[in-house]
Amino acid sequence: MNHSNYQKYLFCLFLFCGLGLTDLAAQTVEKKQLQIEDLTRWNEITQKAMSYDGRWVVYTLDAEDSDPTTIVYDGRTGKEQRFDRADDFRISQDSRHLIFLVHPPEDTVKEMRRRKVKKADLPGDTLGIYHLTEGELEKVADVKNFKLPEKWNGWLAYLTVAEMPVDTAKANSRSAKKGKKEYDQLMIRSLTSDEQYSMAKVKEYELARSGPHLALITTGKDSTLLPGVYEFTPGGSDLQPLYRTKGTYKHLTFDEDGTQLAFLADLDTSDNKVRPYDLFLYGPGKDTAELAVATKSETMEPSWMISEHMRLRFSKDGSKLYFGLAPIPQLPDTTLLEEEIPGVEVWATSDARLYTQQNVQLNRDKRKAYMTVLHTGTGEITSLANPEMPDVELGAEGNAPVAMATSDLQYQKMSSWEGNTYYDVFRVDVNTGAFRKLDVVAMGNPSISPDGKYFYWYSEPDTAWIAIDPVTEKQERLTSNSLGIFYDELNDQPMPPSSYRTAGWLADDKAVIIYDRYDLWRMDPSGQLPAQRLTKGREAGLTYRYIKLDPEARFIPEKEKILLHIFNHHTKGEGYAWFDLSTGSVQVIQEGKYSLTTRPLKAEGAERYIYTREDFRTFPDLLYGERLNSGKQISHANPQQAAYRWGNAELYEWTSLDGESLQGILVKPDGFDPNKKYPLIVNFYERSSDGLYNHRAPQANRSTINYSYYTSRGYVVFNPDIPYRIGYPGESCYNAVMPGITSLLEQGFIDRDRIGVQGHSWGGYQIAYLVTKTNLFRCAESGAPVVNMISAYGGIRWGSGMSRMFQYEHTQSRIGGTLWEQTLRYLENSPIFEIDKIQTPILIMHNDH
Repeated sequence: MNHSNYQKYLFCLFLFCGLGLTDLAAQTVEKKQLQIEDLTRWNEITQKAMSYDGRWVVYTLDAEDSDPTTIVYDGRTGKEQRFDRADDFRISQDSRHLIFLVHPPEDTVKEMRRRKVKKADLPGDTLGIYHLTEGELEKVADVKNFKLPEKWNGWLAYLTVAEMPVDTAKANSRSAKKGKKEYDQLMIRSLTSDEQYSMAKVKEYELARSGPHLALITTGKDSTLLPGVYEFTPGGSDLQPLYRTKGTYKHLTFDEDGTQLAFLADLDTSDNKVRPYDLFLYGPGKDTAELAVATKSETMEPSWMISEHMRLRFSKDGSKLYFGLAPIPQLPDTTLLEEEIPGVEVWATSDARLYTQQNVQLNRDKRKAYMTVLHTGTGEITSLANPEMPDVELGAEGNAPVAMATSDLQYQKMSSWEGNTYYDVFRVDVNTGAFRKLDVVAMGNPSISPDGKYFYWYSEPDTAWIAIDPVTEKQERLTSNSLGIFYDELNDQPMPPSSYRTAGWLADDKAVIIYDRYDLWRMDPSGQLPAQRLTKGREAGLTYRYIKLDPEARFIPEKEKILLHIFNHHTKGEGYAWFDLSTGSVQVIQEGKYSLTTRPLKAEGAERYIYTREDFRTFPDLLYGERLNSGKQISHANPQQAAYRWGNAELYEWTSLDGESLQGILVKPDGFDPNKKYPLIVNFYERSSDGLYNHRAPQANRSTINYSYYTSRGYVVFNPDIPYRIGYPGESCYNAVMPGITSLLEQGFIDRDRIGVQGHSWGGYQIAYLVTKTNLFRCAESGAPVVNMISAYGGIRWGSGMSRMFQYEHTQSRIGGTLWEQTLRYLENSPIFEIDKIQTPILIMHNDH
């Protein structure tokens, strides 16, 4: 069932049950009601970017039933240029060119597919090259992909489809009549002149990040271009062969400035199923790439091989090349007949992971590789990981002398029961491979600081942040409950609360910035300096969060103002502020009853910003300007909205049956009259009121009602927050939701006889529970609910292969014990055992999720 059909089904259900409007829907009004068909026409902004100089803003509009449109806005003139069916764009580093792909009409492609047209005969993409200042567009047909340099300018590389020249002597032969033969041709062209180059039969190509270098793999055309790996300097030297022989090559990888190139090569001409890749390296002073590591060599363990599944990576300074090793896989015995191969699954209690989990992760396990480093200056090889400590994280962009290795192997069975992850943590010497297991067990996700001087993690059982110096093994507890509350204050699941995460680190790893619910704290990982609360949000009910404007910044800048996002817990409004770490001063840029994006864009080379501001009525169109409080709206994604009736969202408060003050979102239709009676739809999950000012575009959703659609048709929508008591999830829902509805009824504008309820997954479960306890609802829709917690307790989650037991014992389902410890709680919270009490018409949707 597609999304729009599901929404139509829901609406028909509510109409059938008498929730539809009568006099309200029949009123003569100036604006239209939203129709189901409208939901597929609403645009989203799916991609956006700004040029280095801040002059050009480019974004893509896309809707469910239409082709994308890419729009270029000129910040200097205010003019815009639109390109139909275009997306996947890039702006050149010098702000002079926009490169994008134009796709064939989607309807055309669908019709050809219905006619069983072969994939190779479907129309291809067209490359668009738009010269921004001149306003000129070039097009290149049948382009598969393109690459634009990140940090150098003037050149573009793209892969296009070319036809093999026809041998006139054989033009009438049977083979010639079978159809045209095509191959992939790499084009390298200057964006500032007519200079261009072509290379035939290219399988892979790569551009260096910061230097003008390109590498390519070709299967060869003739004696002038043999199979192999080549390097090319656009505008400089000719095509240089680095390694020429027939084989399979992959993973072209440059170092930062393009002076070194690494790749994998399989030169084995046999038909072995296991392919023996070798590692090649090209660098300064070399005419060709040289064999750096061979799978079949004395330096390699006989049962190990270079893995093709781990991508190559240079350290920032180019002194180290990281690659992967893996055990040579055991192949099945091909001499066995099909009936001789046992089709048996053996489930063993000794397994660390359930058999189903092993099945889900089988492909990942087969591709597992263990990080190894080649020291490019000496040629020495050092293993950093192994099956006992399989995962490695590097510091200082691969330059740090110490790496962090982790292993969950000893705790996988425990994780299966609890749903949490535990790790042993190791210090690894990157130069020698020597490792040492640290005297810690980290619950959560241990990480390495940017410069590699500390390992750190949030310990959920201790509700504390921990840092450890991997060299001295000195461990520091950075936070304590006497200092502040650094754990989730609203946690109502039967497990240790999670953290509010970190903002990042200061330069040289001298401090880490940690969040509590409201504020930023500066913590010294060495333990020499006391903790420092940087902001004062708790007293005002404000949450401050750091916004990283430079995506490549490794550290939070200490000597310049940083941008903070503000959330007001009283109003649910948001804002921006500049913050000075040295003085603690907060300079509010803007704040109000709306929602602001937490990911504004800043031009890399200018004071220009793109951000969005939204509320229930206002779509998050792009705002552009020199400051973050005076942006001009430059996108108009959905001008058609002005023709439709809409609604307004407000914060609603009431008291639960447990005596707790609660909040929720109440959405009223346009033209709301408190003296009239309105049908009500109740929709909920857990806590949603913080999203009061989120815009809810009228788009089809696979599982929940669309608020804009229903308010457009005269409904009131209510989304109440639900706090939970461990062991009583169903009753907690009842005690929160029902008094909220009662409070609304007391306001006088809700029709008691036309109240519906809808939810999905966890929301669907709660609705199934509610209809066994009340007959208030005219009808209900419960999507993918668990109505029998006892039968679901040992079920298998399809996505992970894990047993669902941990969900009831420790997480969302909130029973808080095993089936035999809390038998009564499982029975009480399973709606199926009170199904005889249901009098409400209910639609239950069964699906995978």
